[in-house]
Amino acid sequence: MKTALLLIDLQNDFCPGGALGVAEGEATIAVANQAIEACLSRNEIVVASQDWHPANHRSFAINSNAEVGTLGELEGLQQVWWPIHCVQETFGAELHPQLQRQHIAAVFRKGENPDIDSYSAFFDNGHRAQTALHGWLKEHGVTHLAIMGLATDYCVKFSVLDALHLGYQTQVIIDGCRGVNLQPQDSQQALAQMQQSGAELVTLSQFIRR
Repeated sequence: MKTALLLIDLQNDFCPGGALGVAEGEATIAVANQAIEACLSRNEIVVASQDWHPANHRSFAINSNAEVGTLGELEGLQQVWWPIHCVQETFGAELHPQLQRQHIAAVFRKGENPDIDSYSAFFDNGHRAQTALHGWLKEHGVTHLAIMGLATDYCVKFSVLDALHLGYQTQVIIDGCRGVNLQPQDSQQALAQMQQSGAELVTLSQFIRR
């Protein structure tokens, strides 16, 4: 058994003041830093995902002549139209400055293909291509994942579901997650779906005490 902590999209644009700021998004950073410290003390790996969109990404409402927050279709898949966010090489796409980035072993970028959105840290939304994350974790003998970050109802949820599908024993650190909540219950429903699919929901203190 080898565990890694996977931090999902702890980027400036997803924190308050960012282009797609999640309510209380910055609260995840202190949780992440405590989780990182626990991993260091147990000699566990820390990795992160990073939304990394080209400026012409078609999930951006302005590029698809759509209204932000409405639903449409992109490459045959249901698509939420988003504000421009996490554009490559911009401040918004950078990991949050207070995150203990020096302890992150590897960062895996996603959402680089302008024609398809990519919520999961493992695959694009159509499972047509995958990031280097799964191969890297296998190479390092990781069998168990603890996942947290932004946002609960999108990138965390789809990363967790893919992790389970790929065979990882998966925990979700619930106080290290915050949601977009286009609908008020979205985050609660996402956590319930992750749990029903086989993920264990834990608090930060439970993760630290493990």
